[in-house]
Amino acid sequence: MSSGTILVTGATSGFGEAIAWIFAEKGYRLIITGRRRERLEALQQALVERCSAEVLPLCFDVRSRDQVEKAIGGLEATWRTIDVLVNNAGLALGRDAVHEADPDDWSTMLETNVMGLLYVSRAVIPLMIARQSGTVINIGSIAGKEAYPGGNVYSASKFAVDALTKSMRIDLLPHRIRVCQVAPGAAETEFSHVRFKGDSEKARQVYRGFAPLRASDIAEAVWFIASRPAHVCINDMVIMPTAQASAAHLHKSEH
Repeated sequence: MSSGTILVTGATSGFGEAIAWIFAEKGYRLIITGRRRERLEALQQALVERCSAEVLPLCFDVRSRDQVEKAIGGLEATWRTIDVLVNNAGLALGRDAVHEADPDDWSTMLETNVMGLLYVSRAVIPLMIARQSGTVINIGSIAGKEAYPGGNVYSASKFAVDALTKSMRIDLLPHRIRVCQVAPGAAETEFSHVRFKGDSEKARQVYRGFAPLRASDIAEAVWFIASRPAHVCINDMVIMPTAQASAAHLHKSEH
């Protein structure tokens, strides 16, 4: 018997994929979204085969308001009871100083990390309000708490996620909807590979000399938040690897 229904954006890799797995293992029905159809369908098949989960893949780009509204607005009645929304889709591009960065990268980060979160939330939250129940979990970042060199617009986008989480919680308070944030530090996923635009050596250098967070660490935190009793809201959870003290302070071994 299903424990509920969760919608996870950016489910084709990293945190999103790990979150999908842990909720499938706990008996949830899943709506998984992403831009890469082949990966979505492969994940759907794996979740069905290994967890006997009910899975609905929705292929769309969160940056497109039309695509978001069409995909979520077109859900059949049996899938419109969404108990948990995880706004996970996001990315960083580049580590250049602000006066040297590519403005196209700025647009992609802001459109994905901020507008994408808003478009999906705007489509899903009214379904929760109709039932006076639900949990929204936004995946932020330590970069949304502290700025660091070369972080500029990525950091600005995650500061926006932090502020939106707080204001959404206030707006949704009368509707008994919990709004929460998980803000990870350094985590080894596709994040750096994307940030450095496919430069695998640069991406590997980020995680050398210390033990970074794993996607499963963040998935476990998301599960903990979602599984609290209805009267408990975990407003904010900052999770760092032991080797990281702040956004800009990492202790790396030379061995």
